[in-house]
Amino acid sequence: MASPVRISPVKLVAIDIDGTLLPSAGTEISSRTRRALQETEAAGIEIVIATGRRQAYAAPLIQPAGLKPATVLITSNGTVTRTLGGEHLDCFTLPVETARELCPILRQFGATTVFTFDREGPGELVLESIAQLHARISLWVDANRRWIEEVVPLERAFDSGEAPIQSMVCGTVAEMQRAELWLAASEISRRIEVHRTEYPGRDLTILDILPPGCSKGVSLDRLARQRGIDRKSIMAIGDNFNDLEMLRFAGQPVVMANGAPDLLAMAEQQEWRIAPPNDQDGVAQVLESVLESMGVQSGERNAL
Repeated sequence: MASPVRISPVKLVAIDIDGTLLPSAGTEISSRTRRALQETEAAGIEIVIATGRRQAYAAPLIQPAGLKPATVLITSNGTVTRTLGGEHLDCFTLPVETARELCPILRQFGATTVFTFDREGPGELVLESIAQLHARISLWVDANRRWIEEVVPLERAFDSGEAPIQSMVCGTVAEMQRAELWLAASEISRRIEVHRTEYPGRDLTILDILPPGCSKGVSLDRLARQRGIDRKSIMAIGDNFNDLEMLRFAGQPVVMANGAPDLLAMAEQQEWRIAPPNDQDGVAQVLESVLESMGVQSGERNAL
């Protein structure tokens, strides 16, 4: 008889925000999920938030969850890492020359491009036309309007010599497929990293263009080495392709049932765990099962 597969105890859980921690509508983490996060942290398991959002756009969503100020936030898909309390850990930037070169390249695909800088206040997000971007992702524009500055042409955003942490470009699924293929075949591909977040139901794809070697997975690997945690003891939970490197790195990958269809198919083929959808508190259900496997029962969790 074959020996049963032994699963390493979970010591760290990396969790995406949109489509994972958050419900499909609204920006508030549910009470059940907040409780599960707190109980997991109280049980000695480190919680890490890993998101495509930048720090200023992510932290206000996470703070009400009641996690420790030392909780690590991997933001902008891995280019910036800070704690929830604001301690700076890592930051990587796109060279100014590369960022400036991307401007005319991305215009040819009819795309709306945003550059993000690691600064606070207006000018943290720079683009050419608020109106054009609003037509594609209105909720994002409305939520971030006070940080947005219009610069025409976009190349002038780099006149000061300050390097951005990332570029974000969005368009239809077909437009961004063409853009991604073009970038992958071009000379500039050696100087950038491209991560895709795809929403087929909305015919929307977002491409995040980062410094080479940057991803949620790389940042998680770096953090795990600093902590001395084996990847077998790391769980990662996500729903889209910008989570893929993180899921591949983690010894215990989990994909949300509401995730991108192609990612779900890949997860099933790889025999990764599929969590209930975000609107059914899928993250909470996974964390509760982790605690139960540790022998921490509901009543004991409430007493932690």
